[in-house]
Amino acid sequence: MKNTIDSAVQGILDSYEKYGGINLEESSSFPNRENVISVLHDLQYLIFPGYRTAEDLDSATLRYVTGERVNRILSMLTREIKKALSFVVQDSKIEQSHCYNLAENAAVALIEEIPEIRRKIALDVQAANAGDPAAKSNEEVIVSYPGLEAITVYRLANFLCRNGIPVVPRIMSEYAHSRTGIDINPGATIGESFFIDHGTGVVIGESCVIGNNVKIYQGVTLGALSVKKELMNKKRHPTIEDNVTIYANATILGGSTVIGEGSVVGGNTWITKSVAPHSTVLQNEQ
Repeated sequence: MKNTIDSAVQGILDSYEKYGGINLEESSSFPNRENVISVLHDLQYLIFPGYRTAEDLDSATLRYVTGERVNRILSMLTREIKKALSFVVQDSKIEQSHCYNLAENAAVALIEEIPEIRRKIALDVQAANAGDPAAKSNEEVIVSYPGLEAITVYRLANFLCRNGIPVVPRIMSEYAHSRTGIDINPGATIGESFFIDHGTGVVIGESCVIGNNVKIYQGVTLGALSVKKELMNKKRHPTIEDNVTIYANATILGGSTVIGEGSVVGGNTWITKSVAPHSTVLQNEQ
């Protein structure tokens, strides 16, 4: 049996050398998924302290616990961002030592941005409570709505993405995707008071632009007409203007497609052309 196990272990080690996919600390290592998720949990705590953990908080302990988490975030997030930057620039002229300074600055900037992110998320909470007759309070939305969790992670990841941080935002957004069934690319641009009702199966692409006071339901896809690799730096996903409602399983595709302000898109519609403001689009009209 021992020989069999030793042989199996050697086979696994040989596959590491042959096929890659191994992340060693002594090499130009890639960000660690578990570390990034741990940071994300602490960030979510900063957004809604007392809602995500079993800790008993009061005014006397809140400052201490918040400070402790901030320092933990800064340490771990800086390390993981530094890995991401180092991996991306390993063949460039940028010095590896410079990556640490960039990483530390990005981590500090995110912490400084938390009050503004909390302001936006508070509006998202209010939009969910106002837009869903089943919601009984803002607190219920905070603890139980998957749409809010996905939006919260998006707003954190989007800040890092907009500041040029690779890989780490995508790990965050894909973790939220796995938990909620809602896939929001961190590169998307989303305005204030955004509400995703139910949420399962929602897809929002990287170059999508969404205005303020937009409400979408489960199964909505805001996607691209083409997924060719050479289009990676082009606007491939639609623009949704202010005060639009998009009902379940609607599919809206294309970088030049604009859903005009105040429009309503019915369920199961397929849209690849722009819609004038204040329109109602139904399935049998497409």
